[in-house]
Amino acid sequence: MKYRYTKYTGDLLDQIDLEDLVSKLSDLLLSSGFSNPWGDPSSSDEDRTMQALHDAILEALFSDGVLPEDALQALLGEPADGDQEKARQQIEDLIQQIIDRLMQQGFVTAAPDMDDEREHRRGTGGVGDTTGPVTFEVTDKALDFLGYRALRDLLGSIGRSSAGRHDTRHLSTGVEAIAAPKPYEFGDTMNLDPSSTILNAVQRLHSSREAGVASRGSGDGQAREPGTPSPESGFIDVDYPDLMVAQSDYQSSCATVIMLDCSHSMILYGEDRFTPAKRVALALAHLIRTQYPGDSLHAVLFHDSAEEIPLKQLGRVRVGPFYTNTREGLRLARRILERQRKDMRQIVMITDGKPSALTRPDGQIYKNAFGLDPFIVTETFAEVSACQKAGIMINTFMLARDPDLVAFVRRVAAICRGKAYFTTPYTLGQYVLMDYMDRKTKTIH
Repeated sequence: MKYRYTKYTGDLLDQIDLEDLVSKLSDLLLSSGFSNPWGDPSSSDEDRTMQALHDAILEALFSDGVLPEDALQALLGEPADGDQEKARQQIEDLIQQIIDRLMQQGFVTAAPDMDDEREHRRGTGGVGDTTGPVTFEVTDKALDFLGYRALRDLLGSIGRSSAGRHDTRHLSTGVEAIAAPKPYEFGDTMNLDPSSTILNAVQRLHSSREAGVASRGSGDGQAREPGTPSPESGFIDVDYPDLMVAQSDYQSSCATVIMLDCSHSMILYGEDRFTPAKRVALALAHLIRTQYPGDSLHAVLFHDSAEEIPLKQLGRVRVGPFYTNTREGLRLARRILERQRKDMRQIVMITDGKPSALTRPDGQIYKNAFGLDPFIVTETFAEVSACQKAGIMINTFMLARDPDLVAFVRRVAAICRGKAYFTTPYTLGQYVLMDYMDRKTKTIH
């Protein structure tokens, strides 16, 4: 049987780096409701429709460099061809293939097929097609991947740290020796320094002989001093005082609560501040899970009130309700950290607004969005002081530059001896992650 071979021209789909495309789609996949900032973001599905995914992929192909230039030329064809409808159909087919591949790879999932339900409604007298646009859901795999890529992009030029370590200037007995060995004490890790231990035993033996402790010419039945070579084996006996252990850096652990302001201002005024904050939180979670497994990370959202959310839900949360109950967020974070038995406990608070709400003892929410309410500010400072007494540091990352807010944040930092960073959504990631890693090098008193 004869075979006829033809030149392989390749497939446009094969020229697309799917992981790079998912990174380009991160703003859509981590959407916070910015597409409809004046509505109710928590109930908006405009950025979860298949049409929104289609448009985002089209933008990535033609504007973000996902598809090579020669592939674009092959896709669009030469101007002389004049068949625009054919080129348009090729683009639509390619986008549909990409969506299918994203689903096959487990980055997104589609809504269930409603055709049967529509037919059933028509057959039973239902009123036409009442279903909304077809939507999609972001998978845990996609969110975990976006956290990895965010971490890689932020720290790629810095290099990776040693896994699971918080370096301080305290010394302890560990695996990696970085200082002179010391005599073994009860409770130390049995990381023996062989050369120093044997040297101690030999020196003790030599001193004993020099002082005449060992009996010269004694019979075989007499007891030998520790360190005396055994006639049968020729080995040196090592006694307890001879033991020397290596010293290494003290490896501390850290418990962190990341507080995300999800009040409505995070997506207002023409700028999406909440999506970058979620991206940073995902990167921080990935950093702790992969490089500092002894640490713990919890996520708290604060708005009219505050609640803790599972880390795996970070990429799916949206802004809302509207006000900023900073005191309640700090109180919840403090309660979480007080249960942690770690060397370091800290709160990383990301916000763009002033505290404008307060939870009363009876559970009612007191709100005032006009200026810095003295009652709200006083109660918030009281909670900051409670965190300071509990040994919890608060590092605040402010996404606004209002003079009153600057003064408020600096006061928070002064009370708890934390840090105040005034940054933007574009530099937030570098500030948060570098502060977290720098915190590990501090001496623990």
